[in-house]
Order: sequence, then C-alpha cells, then structure tokens
Amino acid sequence: MSRRLILSLLPALPLAAALPGGVRAQDAAIRLRDLYNRDLSFSDLALSNEGQRITIAGFMAPPLRAESNFFVLTKMPMAVCPFCEPGMPWPDDILAVYAKRVVDVVPFNVPLQTSGLLELGDYVDPELGFYSKVRLTDATYGRA
Repeated sequence: MSRRLILSLLPALPLAAALPGGVRAQDAAIRLRDLYNRDLSFSDLALSNEGQRITIAGFMAPPLRAESNFFVLTKMPMAVCPFCEPGMPWPDDILAVYAKRVVDVVPFNVPLQTSGLLELGDYVDPELGFYSKVRLTDATYGRA
C-alpha cells in the first residue's frame, strides 16, 4: 500500500465504525463491577444491555456438577465455587453462565472472555438450585 492511499483513506475511518461488523462500544469486554452501582442495584449499563449479547472477562470457578452447561464466572481466580442461596446477599464479583454446550472445564486461574445474553433478576436454577441475580445465557467462552 502506498502512503498516499493510506492518507487518503484516513477521513473515512469514522464511517467504518458505523458499518455492520464495525467495532462498537458494546463489543468491548465489560467488567463484572460495571454491572452494579455502589448500592448493588443494577447500573445503567446493565439495564441498557439487558437481553443483549455482551462480553465479560473473568475466571471459571470449579463446576458444581460434571457434564453441565453451567459455570460461575468470577472476577478473581477461586479454587472453590462461591455458591449462593436465595436470601443471601448477592456478591458483585460473580456471574452465572449458561453455555450453549456442555462446559469443558478450564483451570480456575486461566483468564476467559465470556459472551452471552445478559439476564437480570432473581432466578433459581431448577436442576442445580443455584440462585443468581445476574447471568449470561446462550453463552460462549474462550481463553482471553
């Protein structure tokens, strides 16, 4: 590519973001803490992305059950799964993840990027009994 060609294309860069498949702010990874306000209510970011596909970075906690499509994403590596029950305060640094397929367990200290549909509100998994306040469904994940 010639230098002139590159310079002539520079003014078009802002337009490229508007094209389908262009980089958008919602494609950037969201941190777990970005989902909450200080009082642990859902943030405007969480509320505006409810039902949308988002990406969150974190670590896979050890699974509650083998051959499951469920795992817990944590802010920090944890050797023990932080299991929550109804009525207990929901920690702001974990996220329930329901994957599209059975989960291939990843060591707890390997960073992941997890993408899925954001769901908000109380939910108790009928099979596992796991209580969650926020979760990703139809999720995919991979090493960061």
